[in-house]
Amino acid sequence: MVHAILFLFVLLTQVSAYRVCPKCGKTKVPYPLSADGNCGDPRYRIYCNDGVLEFMSAQGFYYKINRINPKTNKLVIKPPSIEEDTCYSSDLDQGGLILDESLPFNISTRNTVMLFNCSDNILLSPLNCSSSSFCREFEEVGEGYGCRGTLCCHYLKDSSMTSHRIRVRVGGCTAYTCVVDKQANDSIESWNFGIELQWLPPF
Repeated sequence: MVHAILFLFVLLTQVSAYRVCPKCGKTKVPYPLSADGNCGDPRYRIYCNDGVLEFMSAQGFYYKINRINPKTNKLVIKPPSIEEDTCYSSDLDQGGLILDESLPFNISTRNTVMLFNCSDNILLSPLNCSSSSFCREFEEVGEGYGCRGTLCCHYLKDSSMTSHRIRVRVGGCTAYTCVVDKQANDSIESWNFGIELQWLPPF
């Protein structure tokens, strides 16, 4: 009898640990993502703030989650805004996007990152800072207007770079945005703005 009760307790604990989280607003929260302490896998923590699903960086900065694809273990977060009439990203004080390397998330290789308001030192890097860089198109529209005329560059976030940060700083580049799965001939109207993160499946 004692063994049966113990078995049921363990079983219920496991079922509870693997419980799918309720929706956050209208957005589903698929397992293993955990929007509170009573569902999902706590290693895959995201946040439901006033009905909006958000991802928190290692620095404690929140990024809105635009969409989640549980089949590919990926989610897309909204890039930080560029402050009006400046060329500063809203997460500049945090050093940009920094992921906790102890957690099972990283930045996917399908991101094209554009950096703005850069110092001349950036020209020593292997980034595309030419007049044909994608960043020139962004400068002319929307949030990019405040960055017009600054030194800007773009790069593909490939596997040879750190997959846990997009860096901005005063004295380097002070603003950035990002497009997921950008193709060379895509018009800016079709750009998929966001930062794609992927997670390792539970084991």
